[in-house]
Amino acid sequence: MIKVVRGNPTPEELAAALAVVRARAAAAAVPAGAPLPPEQWSDPGRIARRGALRPGPRSWARTYWPS
Repeated sequence: MIKVVRGNPTPEELAAALAVVRARAAAAAVPAGAPLPPEQWSDPGRIARRGALRPGPRSWARTYWPS
């Protein structure tokens, strides 16, 4: 359930917000071990979704390249 807390959004704005929520939910529903489709192989967002960086030796090198 989605509830508008403040403001008076138009139907188009609500549809856009709902599309974003549904896309995020669909992306989260993909199993962790499932192979990625080829069009997502070069997506820089894949690196950011891996979780928080951990401090430690050579942690600076892991800030860009996937380990």
